[in-house]
Amino acid sequence: MKKLILILMVLACRVVAQDVVKKAPEVKEGDGPYPQLIIRGVMLIDGTGAPPVGPVDIVVKQNRIVSIASLGLPTPGMASSSNRPRLEPGGKELNCEGMYLLPGFVDMHGHIGGGQAPDGEYVFKLWMAHGITTIREPGSGNGIDWVLDQKNKSAQNLITAPRIKAYVTFGSGAKEPIRNAEQAKAWVNENKMKGADGIKFFGAAPEIMDAALRENKRLGLRSACHHAQLGVARWNVVQSAAAGLTTMEHWYGLPEAMLTTSTLQNYPLNYNYSNEQHRFEEAGKLWKQAAAPFTPKWNAVMDTLLKMDFTLDPTFDTYEASRDLHRARRQEWHEVYTLPKLWAFYQPSRIAHGSYWFNWGTEQEVAWKENFRLWMTFVNEYKNRGGRVTAGSDNAFIFQLYGFGYIRELELLREAGFHPLEVIRSATLYGAQAIGMEKDLGSVELGKLADFVIVDQNPLENLQVLYGMGAVRLMDDNSVKRVGGISYTVKDGIIYDAKKLLADVKKIVDAEKTKAGFVLKQPGMN
Repeated sequence: MKKLILILMVLACRVVAQDVVKKAPEVKEGDGPYPQLIIRGVMLIDGTGAPPVGPVDIVVKQNRIVSIASLGLPTPGMASSSNRPRLEPGGKELNCEGMYLLPGFVDMHGHIGGGQAPDGEYVFKLWMAHGITTIREPGSGNGIDWVLDQKNKSAQNLITAPRIKAYVTFGSGAKEPIRNAEQAKAWVNENKMKGADGIKFFGAAPEIMDAALRENKRLGLRSACHHAQLGVARWNVVQSAAAGLTTMEHWYGLPEAMLTTSTLQNYPLNYNYSNEQHRFEEAGKLWKQAAAPFTPKWNAVMDTLLKMDFTLDPTFDTYEASRDLHRARRQEWHEVYTLPKLWAFYQPSRIAHGSYWFNWGTEQEVAWKENFRLWMTFVNEYKNRGGRVTAGSDNAFIFQLYGFGYIRELELLREAGFHPLEVIRSATLYGAQAIGMEKDLGSVELGKLADFVIVDQNPLENLQVLYGMGAVRLMDDNSVKRVGGISYTVKDGIIYDAKKLLADVKKIVDAEKTKAGFVLKQPGMN
């Protein structure tokens, strides 16, 4: 039984590691770093929740922001060249007049490929092209040694990749199954010695979860948990938070803490967790079984988590196909940027995780729409009461693609009720806080690292301009154009042409299509 549970926990993790993922090539691609970098005349959205301000000149030295100089009123000719920061020998100027600059994005749930996308360069460049300069790898499904290698190379900027925080699935690599608290604590200590930044949990016996979380906290490491249904009946998010869990993933474990008419989810009597149609169909009915919004039990759970400074990482986007399968599988970027192997992985399958489209239709989607409404109500109110909500994508599963899915997550936070400035704060400062890097990342402030997203449109007016394919706009001359798409991603003071990164991804995809003779077809279409 324990062996079966372990298999199912690994299945629950959105990681498919049966194939070796190719590491990113060590090739110098960005522009810089320079002894001095001045970004000229840009509008600043600093990530703290402050409104945009500009134009400003931002000066970077040794990868640290040393000056943010206001140029006065945004009126042509008002900025005097005499009071602007001077370019020093060997420095670089980047003219960004009329553009918007934000902190680099933090993807709190970024799996680096697997059997469905076995190419690190492909994954990293999709992230970087969408302004993601930092990811938390929840599970390290390619193996901790693989992830730490890429983490170290990214830290040295030997590869084109976001910086990586490596979390390891609890119990992975253990010589024998973890059966007691002492074994749990020993594994946690070994995990730290290997160089991991934290642990990803799926659930375990209460005494094991309690011991592992408390030991991990004592060691100063962070943690995440997907409270899988196999363990949530005896250990939900409130218990995890009390033991020291720092972040919950998705929403499993939260409605279960607020059930009012039973102690368990109302599973059909023929339910089988291994049948993913069962699993996801019934999951779409769970929030309706929890306490209604703003009732005493709902408020009590929220207040408990708020007091613990607990972080919610909802990953709305990876579940969106459950409420609108047609929209998810017809997203326009699939035809250009989705690998043939990844497209095959998305199709209805009893083997591939998250491909649960055995008999999915109106009834399932209507239930999931209500599920989303209740889920979003909790998340938005948690934010309103001062709680930390971050942005995580959990791609590439369920028709969501790296990078593109992250921007969709920002749109879904907006749908939940977040002001666009709150969305950006969740994607930047709150993400940095959740991984313990707020002294260096997450906002554009003096002394912080030079991680920036630069786009030629105002993302607050339309978050869709952050998609790699931009947003559709009808121009004054009645022509239709694409506007936006991130222009530059700056990581550690190195300037990357985001559109070139996407062009590189397209070359990878085109080569694979040619090799396989692949033509993208919708499920069941010959």
